[in-house]
Amino acid sequence: MKQRLVIKVGSNVLTRADGTLNITRISAIVDQIAELRKLRHEIILVSSGAVASGRSELRVESHLDSVEQRQLFSAIGQVRLINHYYDLFREHNIHIGQVLTMKENFQAGEQYQNQKACMQLMLDMGVLPIVNENDTVALTELMFTDNDELSGLIAKMLKADKLILLSNIDGIYDGDPKNPESKVIEKVAQGADLSEYIHREKSSFGRGGMESKYHTASSVAKEGIDVIIANGTRDNILVDLITAPETVLHTEFQA
Repeated sequence: MKQRLVIKVGSNVLTRADGTLNITRISAIVDQIAELRKLRHEIILVSSGAVASGRSELRVESHLDSVEQRQLFSAIGQVRLINHYYDLFREHNIHIGQVLTMKENFQAGEQYQNQKACMQLMLDMGVLPIVNENDTVALTELMFTDNDELSGLIAKMLKADKLILLSNIDGIYDGDPKNPESKVIEKVAQGADLSEYIHREKSSFGRGGMESKYHTASSVAKEGIDVIIANGTRDNILVDLITAPETVLHTEFQA
């Protein structure tokens, strides 16, 4: 059955341990998205990685503050990141379109409707939207918490069937993920409170963490959209989640 899928890929999936872009991983994700499109699914990709990409491209003096560094690195890195996506998707004859947005664009009004109409048109024309926050102009108080929040807003706006949040662990655990006795919580019923299981540390290279994924997943599931948290470093994770979900560990928030 054809589904509209919003797929969010975090910085920890797209980067190596030293913070540089993992092109092999990006290529694998592109291949999987291409396979899902062959199965007639519609895909919206929310991709982190611009700041990490820029940071590995340019060394700067320490006098720049955190906002200035973010603006500079994202401006440089977004070009590099989207060029990688362009080249890789072109191998599959898939046209892509870049969407850079801000939190204020999701307030009710003309900007929201224009953004929604543009992305719907892209999908109607077979173009794959690749979405990221416009870090070059977003001020701290106007920024999304992270791309988990952004992907949730996109899923609601476009009435997606499923939101997939890819991280570097298999899902939400019932204990410390480093403890071999801890197990992944596979199904989360509507309204279930998992806050006691959520570790609040941030991810290594992104702004998010499992706490933000939990809040996004809970909010989106209330809107009638299934949400999956899964490990984007696993081989073939996206195709397996859609075609054989019982074969791969993940946490699913039921709509």
